[in-house]
Amino acid sequence: METKNDKSNDATRAEEMKNQANDAFKDHKYSHAIDLYTQAIELNGNNAVYWANRAFAHTKLEEYGSAIQDASKAIEIDSKYSKGYYRRGAAYLAMGKFKDALKDFQQVKRISPNDPDATRKLRECEKAVMKLKFEEAISVPASERRSVAESVDFHTIGNKPRSSPMPTKTALAAVVAAVMVVAVRGFATTEILMVLVSVVLGTYWWGSFSGKVEPQYSGARIEGEEITLDFVIQMMEDFKNQKTLHKRYAYQIVLQTRKILLALPSLVDINVPNGKHFTVCGDVHGQFYDLMNIFELNGVPSEENPYLFNGDFVDRGSFSVEIILTLFAFKCMCPSSIYLARGNHESKSMNKIYGFEGEVRSKLSEKFVDLFAEVFCYLPLAHVINGKVFVVHGGLFSVDGVKLSDIKAIDRFCEPPEEGLMCELLWSDPQPIPGRGPSKRGVGLSFGGDVTKRFLEDNNLDLVVRSHEVKDEGYEVDHDGKLITVFSAPNYCDQMGNKGAFIRFEAPDMKPNIVTFSAVPHPDVKPMAYANNFLRMFN
Repeated sequence: METKNDKSNDATRAEEMKNQANDAFKDHKYSHAIDLYTQAIELNGNNAVYWANRAFAHTKLEEYGSAIQDASKAIEIDSKYSKGYYRRGAAYLAMGKFKDALKDFQQVKRISPNDPDATRKLRECEKAVMKLKFEEAISVPASERRSVAESVDFHTIGNKPRSSPMPTKTALAAVVAAVMVVAVRGFATTEILMVLVSVVLGTYWWGSFSGKVEPQYSGARIEGEEITLDFVIQMMEDFKNQKTLHKRYAYQIVLQTRKILLALPSLVDINVPNGKHFTVCGDVHGQFYDLMNIFELNGVPSEENPYLFNGDFVDRGSFSVEIILTLFAFKCMCPSSIYLARGNHESKSMNKIYGFEGEVRSKLSEKFVDLFAEVFCYLPLAHVINGKVFVVHGGLFSVDGVKLSDIKAIDRFCEPPEEGLMCELLWSDPQPIPGRGPSKRGVGLSFGGDVTKRFLEDNNLDLVVRSHEVKDEGYEVDHDGKLITVFSAPNYCDQMGNKGAFIRFEAPDMKPNIVTFSAVPHPDVKPMAYANNFLRMFN
């Protein structure tokens, strides 16, 4: 039987665990902090502070589902504990659930009516919900939406008028002659002659465009329709120096990539010839200078040095435009030199919150926001290398028996749904215990080694490679060596202190060779610089 002394000792030890957890949190060791908060909770599970603190650590690891559970437990223990609502509201916000977040911040305001920070966050949350309602009100049904790409002709972007090949006097004389003929011949010929007038004036107007980019533009240029290695190298050098690419060339890159991706299946088979190698990279999340470091260490993409980038190219880091244009440009230059998979951040809902949408609007234009959203829907969902290595951004499925043919049959040309095979491919995570469990993110699921083993056996595969999670060493091997997580954004968000990694496979044995690397310096533009104003308050 537990005595009062035992309870007092447990409470004291719990406080010690909490203090150690707080220190680990300050050092950005969030996983360790979660373990220590868990020990405190095991000793004293009726302290709302421990649950709310663990919720905050889960939020830092993007485990928003677990954060909501912990914050809800804190509220259950103490319904007047404002930080419980605050932590849950922040987690809802990070998931794009603005209306749920608003309810929690309204409760924070009721509990702490004179707290200026609570007032400011509530006001921003109200703005976000109003904006969401407005966007919903003016949105066009999916069935009625027109392709943005089909409305753009990059040849005419940014052109300046020049001297017409048809002199002005000649054009005007033709118009006058046409009008005189109408006067003499009568109304019967009016329509025909008006067409003639339109053709003459149209020719004059079209001739006033040079078809060339302004001479004062000093950046990389695409000559004609072909994107060359020389252009891509020059563009990357410009990006390193924080120069922008002319919108005409940005349009050309994105539109040509769209055409290539549109022709691909949802699951792409990759063949690596014997004696050749192939590199798989994980999330790069807008960390352009770290991408350049990968190319320094491992060479730029080419037919002899092919890559697969496994999703989450954008968001969080503030050089996402430079990343996506670079990867797309290599895809245009040589489609077999680089393969691109969709991640959960290649979606409107994530881009709206985590910075890519704001960055595109700042560096390019509003139309590019819609264009990227459209092209992201064409990215394949998974790849199989030499029939043995299955590569996907997130993970596996809530049901057994899924075959590669089922993945290939997915209609991917849409925003990611909240359930089903496509959702699980983009969002799921491995877990250390067998079976399946709820997702710590609040989307997808967690799956054990037995699930991985059955999937590999059912499809005659040897290995699952996935990304989606920051790892201290840039990678992690799980499920008895049958699953590898690779993450290629070192010192993620300038605060995690993790290494990055990539995996090189050599044919024919296809054994993974993992290379790790550290972060490199970048210009003083903070992560999330273009993110939703409200979300930046919590970072």
